[in-house]
Amino acid sequence: MAPFHKMDENPTLLFQQDMQLIELLDTLGFHEAWIGEHHSAGMETISSPELFIAAAAERTRNIRLGTGVVSLPYHNPLMVADRIVQLDHMTRGRVMFGVGPGLLASDALMLGIDPSVQRDRMAEGLDVILRLFNGEVVTEKTDWYTLVEASLHLPPYSKPHPEVCVASAVTPSGGRLAGKYDLGMLCVAAGENAGFNALDVNWRIANEVAAEHGRTMDPSRLRLVVGMHLAETREKAMEQARYGLQEQIDYLNNNMPRISIPDGADTVEWYVEQGIGVIGTPDDAIARIERLYQKTPEIGAILLNAHDWANWADTKHSYELYARYVIPHFEGYNKPRQDSYRWVTAHQGELTEKRTTAAKAMFAKHEAEWAEKNHSGTSRPAEGKESTFG
Repeated sequence: MAPFHKMDENPTLLFQQDMQLIELLDTLGFHEAWIGEHHSAGMETISSPELFIAAAAERTRNIRLGTGVVSLPYHNPLMVADRIVQLDHMTRGRVMFGVGPGLLASDALMLGIDPSVQRDRMAEGLDVILRLFNGEVVTEKTDWYTLVEASLHLPPYSKPHPEVCVASAVTPSGGRLAGKYDLGMLCVAAGENAGFNALDVNWRIANEVAAEHGRTMDPSRLRLVVGMHLAETREKAMEQARYGLQEQIDYLNNNMPRISIPDGADTVEWYVEQGIGVIGTPDDAIARIERLYQKTPEIGAILLNAHDWANWADTKHSYELYARYVIPHFEGYNKPRQDSYRWVTAHQGELTEKRTTAAKAMFAKHEAEWAEKNHSGTSRPAEGKESTFG
């Protein structure tokens, strides 16, 4: 949840809509939600994922809530570490800590930060935060922060600390940090062609760097982000997506031109043909995820990119379809039931014969017992009266 919202709607109501979506996902059995940080450009309205998570945690029961991501170059690392530890306690261990360099150049420029230094600063900040999480006292001065005997005010609730993930798009920086520090990866561009093409490369880089440090990467912490909108039919989903897909494409291109739609092309049809996102049925979603598995067989989770491609009612229904049909396909929830159904089908003749034989035997037993009672002078109960026989 960046989130991506149309810019003509009431932002106050959109915050409530975002919260309602998290509550819905919790009810539907989604495992986790990640909340972004942005300060400019228009559509992405959440500036503090920590504030949003604190409120969402009070309205949900099971779903884990992550910062997706905190832009580390914008913050003093001690402040970030303390806020995440506070959330760790407030959520009783449901918080996850996602970090990144900051995606929007407009955010960095407002803070007087040269975008070319953001990845290096993220690495510096991340190193300090992990040391603080592990109980170190840090004295350190750089060109953008100063710490003097800094330490956490509280130890983490989670042991040893909340799960930490690093954003990874196209460049190898995320994979390098994940391998060095044993972190999860948020592949935020897995649904786009450049991000998809870099998936196996960046995961391999993470594993190579981890091996240099005597570790192996945990594939359960590899998360891939894909945009989807689902309906009962592909035609219905495509019609619904005409509500807002073009506006999101315009917004992304306004930040950095990257999606070029040919003149005269239908936006939704072109988007589907290019495979940038899924606009279709649950079966289309399953097929796309299977393709991701072919590219990177080790996946911990698929994350759906929250957006306003469709109106609010159709968007909620899309998540419901995903929960009803896509999640159980990959979790294997229905496999035992389906196996049982197939077994019964394969043994139908034998089972029918046994049921028929058992029923005939019951009728025979019943008649024999009545015959014996009638022979002894006991009369058969009248119609409608209680019988001693089941």
